[in-house]
Amino acid sequence: MPHDHPDHDHPHALLPPEPALRVKALETLLTAKGLIDPAALDEIIDTYENRIGPRNGAEVIARAWSDPDFRAALLEDATAVVAEMGFFGRQGEHMVAVENTDEVHNIVVCTLCSCYPWPLLGIPPGWYKSDAYRARVVREPRKVLAEFGVELPADTAVRVWDSTAEVRYLVIPQRPAGSEGMNVAALADLVTRDSMIGTGLAKAP
Repeated sequence: MPHDHPDHDHPHALLPPEPALRVKALETLLTAKGLIDPAALDEIIDTYENRIGPRNGAEVIARAWSDPDFRAALLEDATAVVAEMGFFGRQGEHMVAVENTDEVHNIVVCTLCSCYPWPLLGIPPGWYKSDAYRARVVREPRKVLAEFGVELPADTAVRVWDSTAEVRYLVIPQRPAGSEGMNVAALADLVTRDSMIGTGLAKAP
């Protein structure tokens, strides 16, 4: 039968098994065909990794920690507030901010695919897109948080928000103790990507 032996001429056999190697192989192939410019691709990746997030999100959170009026406006209409700061565009059109408190800890997931606020948080991490995270965080959020190193008091409720194509969420983590008197730039350094997803906490100063 045709499938009793490996078909080394099959296109799938030409790609390495590891995802990173597969991506590199495809990039090399597309570059050789003149379909993409590696320099332009590097620029796009650098933009999302280093310039438009998660530093943008950290700036938003630091301002929310520092300015009660800004924080109230962010909770009221995050889309308008972040757009005024210049953080808008594809994957960030409809934003909702949710705030962590002693009573409630928020965590974000996209159960269908990987909807994620790129303009604020940059490129989504691999685990956010994984089937395991998407399925488990809804069923057992405390256990998933514990695996990320987040242990919450028993009386703190955990609220899971399902990001969709229509709405994306930004978690305002709790401001860490000892950060009183710090300016916005210093506060932004305490904000982590994971803390804005809800799978982490802000760093201690």
